[in-house]
Amino acid sequence: MTIRPIQDGDYENILCKWWEDWGWTAPLKDFLPGTGFIVYDEETPVCAAFFYSSNSKVCWIEWLISNKQYRKKPNRSESILFLLTFLRELAKEHGFKYCVTMSNNKQLIQTYESLGFVSDKGNSQTLILCQ
Repeated sequence: MTIRPIQDGDYENILCKWWEDWGWTAPLKDFLPGTGFIVYDEETPVCAAFFYSSNSKVCWIEWLISNKQYRKKPNRSESILFLLTFLRELAKEHGFKYCVTMSNNKQLIQTYESLGFVSDKGNSQTLILCQ
């Protein structure tokens, strides 16, 4: 597996299709930070996520998405763990003390927890103001 920054064209040519395959609405491109990363198994893109930074000790890992059609070994779960481990280390390297994310996917929550994330176990909603 390899990881690289998301490049021009990845949003339109890869990520939007993945969000559609999972039945989700893709976030608008200008909603995403310029710091996104995508994992490849040789020539096949497997999963991606975005890394929001702040001027505090908090960063945000969000919009994790995967290739629903990918069935090879290592599996998607291992690729996601690889990506999240990379992002956790990136946060440390940039001096962030806290990484925040949201999910209601049980398996993904377990993956985050295996990396030391703590869940509030509550039901929350995402609220966004577009101006």
